[in-house]
Amino acid sequence: MSHAQKNSTRRVACTLVLIQLSWLAGCDDHSATGGPQPQSGLPTVQTKIGSRDFTLEVADTDQSREIGLMYRDSMADDHGMIFVFPDEDVRQFYMANTRIPLDIAFIDGAGLVVSVKSMLPLDLRITSSDRPAKYAIEMNAGAAAAVGLKTGDVVPIPPQAANPAAASTTSPATRPG
Repeated sequence: MSHAQKNSTRRVACTLVLIQLSWLAGCDDHSATGGPQPQSGLPTVQTKIGSRDFTLEVADTDQSREIGLMYRDSMADDHGMIFVFPDEDVRQFYMANTRIPLDIAFIDGAGLVVSVKSMLPLDLRITSSDRPAKYAIEMNAGAAAAVGLKTGDVVPIPPQAANPAAASTTSPATRPG
């Protein structure tokens, strides 16, 4: 390899390292105070789930639903994410790149909980709703039981999440947690 080729190879390698370091720096989910913060920049809504008020990030586009809660190391006890779909269908989730254990509540268009399930970190097995759902709410593992959430309950879906203008019309593809 000539001297020019070696220099070119080094420049490419250095550029790739810098890109990776820049990406990793953007994966921090902690504020200056050290507490867990939503890293997605998504809008949030407030709703009551079981006996507790929650702050939910709204994932209502293909991209935000695909990323979900990936790459996070923690989430506040009263936080979660609501996935908004354009229609009711059987929903399927898995936990690729999701490092925290989660509960997931699948909810139909009327706010009726059609199933509640638990998902393990980094688990690639599919977790499906038992019946068609328009929404899915992910929260920390154990939160559903702690607030008394169960199939048949009704969760009020905030208007800002119920009919987002940005909701995509694509099929209900499997998406990570």
